[in-house]
Amino acid sequence: MEAIEKPRLSRLTSIITLLQSNKIITTTYLAEKFQVSVRTIYRDIRTLENSGIPIITEEGRGYSLMQGYHIPPVMFTENEANALITAEQIILKNKDNSLIEHYSNAISKIKSVLRFSQKEKANLLSKRIHYRENVEELKTSDYLMSIQSAITNFQLVEIEYHSLDNNFTKRFIEPFAIYSTQGNWLLIAFCKLRTEYRIFRIDLIEKLRIQTVTFEPHKMTLEQFFKECQKKYTHTPDTPLS
Repeated sequence: MEAIEKPRLSRLTSIITLLQSNKIITTTYLAEKFQVSVRTIYRDIRTLENSGIPIITEEGRGYSLMQGYHIPPVMFTENEANALITAEQIILKNKDNSLIEHYSNAISKIKSVLRFSQKEKANLLSKRIHYRENVEELKTSDYLMSIQSAITNFQLVEIEYHSLDNNFTKRFIEPFAIYSTQGNWLLIAFCKLRTEYRIFRIDLIEKLRIQTVTFEPHKMTLEQFFKECQKKYTHTPDTPLS
């Protein structure tokens, strides 16, 4: 009996975590993730509901947690804690100041819920990991987090941009996506000046102002954007920087 109940308890805990981390989750996704039947997921959801977890069922879409309901953080396993500490060392070598600052604040909150023994191991591990990118610890930008916010809130952005070929322009852009290559963060955005999608290196943005004006969400995925780039250019989209 114990061998059966233990995996189920772990699965129920994981389902709660997923519900808290996502806006909506489908039965099919949960069944595939935990390699169980859809009927088993139905039973799991019913068990959680009977335990007082306010799960909302959206017909034809999936499950979500009632808005405003929060569950205290679950304890991290040793491997999960180690993964976070490893990620911290990588982030600390990032070239964007804003990402480092906000991740450091977040990891401090995460560390506060670790058990005492985990904290000791986490502190030891952080001293035994060395990430050899950006060894001079150069900080070349401070706008990554502001851009992320503009992407998710669909806010128009004004930038002052100094391009690689030494041209200076002011532009209004609709931020679409960001990606990293060769140590640099790049912003994909719809440029109002050029009336087309352009790619901007974030470290070449000299000033950035988020506007109160919003825009309609782009009806395109990042994968579709890259496919369009492949059709237009023989080189990668990393090269034609605006």
